[in-house]
Amino acid sequence: MGLRKEIFEQPEVLKRLLDTQAENVRHVARAIRQREVEYVFLAARGTSDHAGVYAQYLWGSLNRLPVAFAAPSLFTLYTGSPRLQKALVVGISQSGQSPDVVSVVAEGRQQAALTLAVTNDAGSPLAQAAEFTLDIRAGTESAVAATKTYTAELLTLAMLSAALLEEKNEHWAALSRVPEAVSAALALDAEAERIAAAHREMGQCVVLGRGYNYAAALEWALKLKELAYIFADAYSASDFQHGPIAIVQPGFPVLALAHSGAALADLLTLLRRLRDEFGAELFILSDDEAALSLGRAALRLPAGMPEWLSPLVSIVPAQLYCYHLTRAKGYDPEAPRHLRKVTLTR
Repeated sequence: MGLRKEIFEQPEVLKRLLDTQAENVRHVARAIRQREVEYVFLAARGTSDHAGVYAQYLWGSLNRLPVAFAAPSLFTLYTGSPRLQKALVVGISQSGQSPDVVSVVAEGRQQAALTLAVTNDAGSPLAQAAEFTLDIRAGTESAVAATKTYTAELLTLAMLSAALLEEKNEHWAALSRVPEAVSAALALDAEAERIAAAHREMGQCVVLGRGYNYAAALEWALKLKELAYIFADAYSASDFQHGPIAIVQPGFPVLALAHSGAALADLLTLLRRLRDEFGAELFILSDDEAALSLGRAALRLPAGMPEWLSPLVSIVPAQLYCYHLTRAKGYDPEAPRHLRKVTLTR
């Protein structure tokens, strides 16, 4: 029962992170301001890559920092690498072990760029390669599928955003409410189990999000693939309309994250079209009544979270759903096939 236990540990993990790492985060933020960083160059894989997508929206919107994603093969397979002197080079990895992510950070430091590791192992090769390290303090994660380390990565990135906006105290106040909101999301466990049982025959689907919750859509789709072996493809709601929408036919499953905020109106328009014109079967995670009413199945997210923090909460019922769906299909969520906890790629 390691995976379910770790899902339920998340409020405690997030509270511990807020209680113990705020000053370290502020120290890193001061270094970033002093260096007058012009952009972020970010390396990550898998679940941590989705944390990077969250950072791209968060830091771009709140901190006006462009975020570019590294192509690690440029550092490990080819002879050239981009010029990084004016960048903040960030590596995100729960284990801190993956050689390709480490290589990007090491090259950034070689070029005298400011380098930062975000990891669950402060003694890892990634942490050793970087000038600064933010320890996500999630504790040992034994399940192959990452859950608590993912939300801890998101919260660390959000804390750094708030620290870069040091005069904006309301951002820290909002951060302090995250553990309680995640606890409220965990109360959806029984309903997530009921919906998952009804979906046990599902073999394919698309997962939609937009803005901040595009990262959550990517992570939800990954969990569906690695745990329940469902062919799940994630899209930004806008990108989905540029071709992929053609796959939708009556009864086709569409899972959507539709949190209130700037992205909601366009997403509602698309979801209505998918239901009314194409006959898609919608499963909606939302805090908005209009969005919830569109779903054949729906889970009501806790109210009161600002959109910039909503991915930390919206992913939790998605994790529960994936856990229960895996069991409903007769698979073992503790032993997903072909996977290891630490994947080493070059």
